[in-house]
Amino acid sequence: MEQKKPGMRTLLGTVLLCVIVLAGCTGIPGTPITPTITPMTQDTVNTQPTTTTVASVSGSVKDVSEANNRFTFDLYSNLAKDPEYAGSNLFFSPFSISSALAITYEGAHGTTADEIRSVFHLPSDIAAMRQGFAETNAGINKGSAGYILRTANALWAEKTYPFLPGYISTASKYYGANVTNLDFISQPEESRSIINHWVEQTTENKIKDLIPAGAIDPMTRLVITNAVYFKGTWVRQFDKNNTRDADFRVSPEKTVKVSMMQRTDEDTVYRYTETGDVQVLMMPYAHSSDKGLSMLIILPKGENLTVAENVLDTAGLSGIQNSLIAQRVKVFLPKFKLETEYRLPDTLAAMGMPTAFSSTADFSGMDGTKSLFIGDVIHKAFVDVNEEGTEAAAATAVVMKLSAAPGEHPIPVFNADHPFVFIIQDDETGTILFMGRVMNPAG
Repeated sequence: MEQKKPGMRTLLGTVLLCVIVLAGCTGIPGTPITPTITPMTQDTVNTQPTTTTVASVSGSVKDVSEANNRFTFDLYSNLAKDPEYAGSNLFFSPFSISSALAITYEGAHGTTADEIRSVFHLPSDIAAMRQGFAETNAGINKGSAGYILRTANALWAEKTYPFLPGYISTASKYYGANVTNLDFISQPEESRSIINHWVEQTTENKIKDLIPAGAIDPMTRLVITNAVYFKGTWVRQFDKNNTRDADFRVSPEKTVKVSMMQRTDEDTVYRYTETGDVQVLMMPYAHSSDKGLSMLIILPKGENLTVAENVLDTAGLSGIQNSLIAQRVKVFLPKFKLETEYRLPDTLAAMGMPTAFSSTADFSGMDGTKSLFIGDVIHKAFVDVNEEGTEAAAATAVVMKLSAAPGEHPIPVFNADHPFVFIIQDDETGTILFMGRVMNPAG
């Protein structure tokens, strides 16, 4: 559904990608990253309580993870309160957006840089930030036999425009973003097709036409892209034969029919906790390395989704995760498939970085001038949750142009038959890779 202002479109797919298009720079030839895909296998669940980080995670990675997660909650809050999305499903990749804007931030100075750093909560120590992103990306791309997870960055530069060698070197060294020369001036549509094709390949064809017609024009100078793709199977999969049609309460006045998955057998052991207002379930994905991934679902006990959204901050989420205990739970979860699209300039400007979108922007760290500004930020994301597991992806384009312990208690029933919030996270670092809310699984 087309929005009047930068908004969201509900689609289908699963992949994460960030693209930043800038105007005004000479490219240096390069090749985009193509991470190796590893096969998936089953793994057993660790039934001990866990935290979101481990001792091997460096301080720089923790700083970047915390920055990403703080931005996650800020962006979710802004989108959830926007009348444009009232009653709508939400899904996005904060890591994709943060990665793309971190590369953009590398070229910003003055007020422009201060505002971007504030909105994305980036570490003030630039060396620590760079090291944090480098280690985080390396950790994501190291692979596991249990799931597919990869991320990639790339720069696409107008072939006649001179970018500063230092900026190009930084993007390559710390973010793995090599440069490819394109002819934005004479062949903007052909250039757009090349970038979109890279996006499709990197996201297993889940994100198509990321950059829409007309978004790249002769004033475009640079496009920065980040892509993330995830596909994993549940440690404990659902039996398709047990999936039934069921009612999902979109609101107290409205229900829709959905395909409700269920696991109620004795082996249905998950990490679980609850408060007076919410139930929280952690569903792990199969893996064969130290880097586990999981989906965390926060389900209000009543009809008010706000009580689930109210725990969405760093301290609240940490407290919940530390209270999760492995126990038997009867689980009912709807199958759902979401694809969303957002135009984020207005949202990011309102969050505190208006200068980057104005003629007073200072991206002189890219080209030595103050001629560039961000013309658009486009983000697409896709998720498919079914009996086997989850496939998820997202893409962001920034267009820059010139000028409780178990006991003898009843077995909890986790029946997600009304709106809920969910997160897909890296258990090793605590980094939130994807986040969303399901208001209507039927779309």
